[in-house]
Parts: sequence; structure tokens; C-alpha cells
Amino acid sequence: MNFGTDGNSLSTKIQAVAVAISLSTASFPFQLHKEMDTTPAAEGGLARTKSDQSVELQGRRTLSSEAVVVENGGSLSRKSSFGKRLAGASPGRGGGNSRSHLRKSRSAQLKVVELDEVSSGAALSRASSASLGFSFSFTGFTLPPEGIADFKAFSDEEIIPEDIEAGPRKKIHAEPTWPIYLKFADVTYKVILKSVRTTVEKDILNGITGSVNPGEVLALMGPSGSGKTTLLSLLGGRLGLPAQGGTITYNDHPYSKSLKRRIGFVAQDDVLFPHLTVRETLTYAALMRLPKTLTRQQKEERAMDVIYELGLERCQDTMIGGSFVRGVSGGERKRVCIGTEILINPSLLFLDEPTSGLDSTTALRIVQMLHDIAEAGKTVVTTIHQPSSRLFHKFDKLILLGKGSLLYFGKASEAMVYFSSIGCSPLIAMNPAEFLLDLANGNTNDVSVPSELEDKVQMENSETETRNGNPSPEVVHEYLVEAYDTRVAEKEKKKIMVPIPISEEFKSKVMREWGASWWEQYSILFQRGFKERRHEYLSWLRITQVIATAIILGLLWWQSDGTTPKGLQDQAGLLFFISVFWGFFPVFTAIFTFPQERAMISKERAVDMYRLSAYFLARTTSDLPLDLSLPVVFLLIVYFMAGLTLGAASFFLSMLTVFLCIIAAQGLGLAIGATLMDVKKATTLASVAVMTFMLAGGFFVKRVPVFASWIRYISFNYHTYRLLLKVQYNHRTPAINGMKLDGGLTEVVALVTMVFGYRILAYLSLRRMKL
Repeated sequence: MNFGTDGNSLSTKIQAVAVAISLSTASFPFQLHKEMDTTPAAEGGLARTKSDQSVELQGRRTLSSEAVVVENGGSLSRKSSFGKRLAGASPGRGGGNSRSHLRKSRSAQLKVVELDEVSSGAALSRASSASLGFSFSFTGFTLPPEGIADFKAFSDEEIIPEDIEAGPRKKIHAEPTWPIYLKFADVTYKVILKSVRTTVEKDILNGITGSVNPGEVLALMGPSGSGKTTLLSLLGGRLGLPAQGGTITYNDHPYSKSLKRRIGFVAQDDVLFPHLTVRETLTYAALMRLPKTLTRQQKEERAMDVIYELGLERCQDTMIGGSFVRGVSGGERKRVCIGTEILINPSLLFLDEPTSGLDSTTALRIVQMLHDIAEAGKTVVTTIHQPSSRLFHKFDKLILLGKGSLLYFGKASEAMVYFSSIGCSPLIAMNPAEFLLDLANGNTNDVSVPSELEDKVQMENSETETRNGNPSPEVVHEYLVEAYDTRVAEKEKKKIMVPIPISEEFKSKVMREWGASWWEQYSILFQRGFKERRHEYLSWLRITQVIATAIILGLLWWQSDGTTPKGLQDQAGLLFFISVFWGFFPVFTAIFTFPQERAMISKERAVDMYRLSAYFLARTTSDLPLDLSLPVVFLLIVYFMAGLTLGAASFFLSMLTVFLCIIAAQGLGLAIGATLMDVKKATTLASVAVMTFMLAGGFFVKRVPVFASWIRYISFNYHTYRLLLKVQYNHRTPAINGMKLDGGLTEVVALVTMVFGYRILAYLSLRRMKL
């Protein structure tokens, strides 16, 4: 068909052709989606719309005002091109090959080549008639064959829902992993409750049997106190299993320390450093836990990948927060804890109630994330308290516990069928999880009662029934346990006895190695410790306390005269107070170090994150720059206000003496805290020790009785006081209060011995600590 150049004639012919084609060919609905991302960075990716609603264009409008654009990246978009000529499309010629009708559904993707220019005689018309039921029609142009060949359908299931809290995300990075088949049979666990007169054994678990394979998510469900967390800790190797407690195997092998690096464990209490940001937390974990074969840059990139995979990019520079520090939300905090574990690409991942305290949307997001992890060939085991119906249907396998006994093990989708087969089914529509928890609690309200239980209620005395005539919880529990033992238990045990489909060579392919060298561990832990505690050490409260004390001392001893005997006694009192203050202050600061970080130490040491020696040395040395900054300010104020001996040697030697006192006192606090691991007990013991050292320091009592004179030799106050006197007055007088002012080597050796001795005691105490 040839189009003339006359405007009116061209318009008339276009409309005539459009109407004729519309009446003679089948029109099709076409959905225009909102444009997402058409930048080069988005090419090759799948752009998804935020809404499935389509935009229907009706009426008589020409397509010259709107162009449908399809790029090679696969993104469907609409662009306005008013006054723009279209090119590259052949005019319609009325034959079967002259038109291309493109069919589009809600789950199809369209690729179109953008048309930049159109010759003056070419036109593209669109005719639509509401009376004929036509909504949107393409006429008069044909797609190139390569454009049609690029069409690719996609399913709605591929669309990952947006997270209201974190925004769009991508799926968990699927990496090859070392598969672990977890089996456990007849697992029991007991605790011993000791009192003053009696010792009672309490059964926590009674013969739990089950299994979970790679690619599956196993949910442990039950009421509070049913033993979910205990079972999870046993399976994760976090609790000692008695010899008579059944068997737990990983690829038909018992638990060994070499499995630590293959297992991830997310505790319920979310143990994280509050002053570190999300990115710092994950980066430090990546640097220490990922294998040595990766460079530092690759480890940092892996941490950033996990941040984007978990949808944490929005809060990556936000502090974690805690009781007194505002930080990320509960859902983000949970995802950070999960991120620290999936960093290492674990083969087996345990999670203790990851959805507790979260709204239903965030909880669904986390459970969906667990599915993504399992799809990569990993084994996931999680406890769940009271899931919604949507969460319940996401689990592959389910274990239902009640009072430590196994009530059901099998596919989660078959749980309702099983309980219906034993006569227990809901009388009203309810969440399957609520129904199962009611049964586990022995609550039969709104639940059909099997005939066996009805007979028991009628035959037994009134003690076995409740006011409404329902069987008691104890009777319901016994019935459910007996039903499972007789119908399912033996069948499941036989399945567990079947060998796993993995070669022996692959079973034993486990190597235990550190993710970083000792020096790298020390450097990372030093940097992490410094960043975490600088907020506490350099707080305005602590700075104000030290400066205020220094000013008060300077005013009380303002320009004291050290040349007279009376002035000398006054300055000796000031020096003794300095030795007491900088002995007392570090002790009660260091006491809290290890008791407060006990949970973190247990968590990180349980997965072999670092060597204990690297942690201990980094923890004790990272405090030194912070501990020694305030004494400098203190001495600069007191020394010159009080009029102590002027001279560079006297000033710097006095400062070094105070530094030795601080480090020695800090060692005592570390030793007490690490030995007792209880803040109240440690504070009480430290108070008694510091008071005894102060009284035996040689200022209050000049002649200490012989049977107690040995205390002064282990008192850092005594040695610090003597050393300060020698530094200040050794050039003025040979003796003060009967004490010879010699070189002070004895006091220096004593303080250095305390510095190392107390720390060695603290390290040995940590070694003995049970993880």
C-alpha cells in the first residue's frame, strides 16, 4: 500500500485501512506494564512491575503518540514520543505475512526493538472500537525475526516478592555445598536438679527420632517447654549427649570438631556487638570465617553480597544497637544473625525461633529466605513457636513435640491427614499450626475427640475429666504418644537405617582449618574491639569523672610546697591517692570484660571463628590505648596544679609508673572476672581485694603485723606508691618515713610480674570455661 504525501489524503487512507483490518482480524488485549529499569546495568536482568494491573487503551487514537519499546535486556516499557516519526516498520500490505499479531498474557515477557525513525510514507495506526469489544490492536507493522526469536516466557513463581521493610532483593546466592544428611534416633536428654536435700532427674527429651536431607527445611514445633531448643542444641553439637541418649549422625558419622565449619547455628538471643554497624559485623565475620584461599577483598565482597541478598543494604551503615543504643529493627537484627552464619556457605544450618517477635510479613520473608538457602543443597533445621498458616505450608518436614515426647514426624503437608486418621480433626476452620499446638497442649476444644478418649472419659472417675467433659491434657498426651509409637515410629526408624546415597570418600571429605592466620585473627579482633569499646571508654560521663577528680585534687593540693617536711607529707598523701585511684578504676572496669562477652565468646568459639589466644591478646591490648588516654589528661591537670617536682624526667617517669599501675590493676580485674564469670560475685571479691591492697599500701599502717605483711608484696598500690615517692624525691632526701629512696628496680619488677601473672591466670580461667 502506498501512502501519498498529502496530509488529508494520508489521514483518510490510514483510518480506512485501520478500520478494515480491525474488522477482518482478531484483536488481542495487550497489557502495558510500568517501566522498571532500562539502564545498561539492568540489561540482561528481569524487570518486574510493582503491580499486575494492566493499562487498557481505548478510543480512537493514533499510535504515533505512544511507542511500545522492547530492548534486548528484556524489560517491557512504554515511552511517549509525541511529534516523533517512527521508522523501521514495514507498512501493512493486507497479506497473512504483512502483519504480526503478538499475544501477551500476565506471565509473558515481550521484547521489542525500539523504533527511532520512520520514513515519511510509513505510518502505524491503531483502531479500537468499544462496541466491537476491541481494546488494543497492532496493525501495519511486522517485528523482525530476531525480535520474535527472543521471546521468553516466565512464570509468576519466579517473581520474588518485595520486602516491605528491606525493599527488593535477589535470591540467596546458590553455591555448591557439601551435603549433610542428618539422622537421629531415640534421642533422650536429662538434667539433674540439685537442692539442699534431694537430687532429682528430669527428662527433657524422650526418644526423639527423625531425619532431614539436603534441600529440606525441618521445623521443630511444640508448646513452650516441650524441648525444642534442647533438641536443636543437641543436633547442632551444642550440648553433651549422654551415652544412653540415642544416636545422632551426620552422613552416617558421629559429630566431630571438624564439622564445626560446616554447621551454622543462629541462637534465639541474637548475640551481637551493639556499637558495630551491620557492614562491620558481617565484614569481620567474613574475614575470620571464610577460608584462607580467598583474599581480603574477596571476603569483603562476599560480606557485601550477603548484605544485598538479605535486603540489608538500606541499614548497612547503621549500628546494631542494644538496650541503651538505638539501632536496627528486630527483623534486620535477625537477618544480620543469619547473615553471619550463611557467610561460610554452611552445609547444615540451625536456627532457634528466627521469627520470634516479628510481624507476619517479616517472618514470612525470613522463612522464604530459609527456603532459598535449602534450595542450594543445604540442610536447614529451625524451631518455630506459633507460625501463621502461610509459614506452616513453607516447611518440608515437621516434628511436633509435647512434654519432651514425639507426637509427629513426617511431611508437614501430611500432618493434618495423620491426625485425622487417629480421630483428631478440627471442628472449625483454623490455622493448622494452632490445631497442632492445641493437641500438643492437650486442649481438645473445637477438636473432634476419638472414640477411645470418649470411652475413657465415660469410664474413668471424675479426676480424669474437665468441667466441660473433655479428656484431661494428660490423657490426650498419652493417647497421641501411643498412637505415634504404634502407627509411625517403627516405619520411620527403618527409613533412618537405610544408608545415605553418598560415597565413603565424600563422607570423610572434611577438613578443619582456620579461616585466617593467628596474626590476621589478632589484627581483626583488635580492630573490632577498639571500634566497639571506644564509645564506652570515651564517653562524656567517664571523661567528666576523670577531669572533675583531677581538678578537685589540684585545688586541694594547689601549689603545695614539697621542700618542707609538712608539705612533703601532704604531697605523699596526694601520691598515695593517685596510686589508689588508678588502681581502683581499672579493676572495676576490667571485671565486666569477660562476663559480659561470655555469650559472644561461646558463640564464636563454638564455630572455631578464632583461636582463644588471639582473642585474649587482642581483647586485652585493644583496651590499652583507651585506658591510657585519660590518665595523661589526669596527670597534666594534677601535676602542675599541685606543684609536684618540675622536670621532664620526673613527669614522664611518674606517668610511666601510673601506666604500670593501671595495667597491673587491669590484669587483676580480668583474672577475677574470667575466674568467676559472674558480675556480682566478681564485684564483691574485687571490693575486698582492692580494700585490702589499699590498707596494706604503706600509708595508713606503717608497721604491718608479720602474719599479714605478705599482703603488701602482692599489692599494686604499695609498689606504685613507693615508686612515685622515689621518682619525686630521690634527689631531695635519702629516706621518707623510714623508707629508703633507692633506684626502684624492685617495685618495677613486682609490677611487671603482676601485669603478666594476672593475665596468665585470666587466660587459663578462660581455657577452662565450658562453651
